[in-house]
Amino acid sequence: MAIFELTPRVRLLFTDTDMSGSMDGLKLAMAVRDRCPPICIIATSHNKFVEITDLPDGSMFFSKPYSHGDLMDPMRELLAV
Repeated sequence: MAIFELTPRVRLLFTDTDMSGSMDGLKLAMAVRDRCPPICIIATSHNKFVEITDLPDGSMFFSKPYSHGDLMDPMRELLAV
C-alpha cells in the first residue's frame, strides 16, 4: 500500500486474486480503491471466477489463461478515463 500512496504516477493495479499472505487480490483491490481511488484495477485468477460485484466499481476481471492481446484494449480503456 505504501507504494501506491507514495507513487502518484501509478495508474493501474493488475493483481491475481490468489496471493499468499494476509491479503488476497480482492482485498488488495478494495484497499487500493479506498486509499487511492484514481487507480484502475484489473484482477485475474486461474482457480476461481470472480463476479464483477466482488471488485470495486470500474474494475475488470479476466480468467486465466488469456493472451496479452486480450488485455491491451481493456487496459487502454481504463487508462483513457
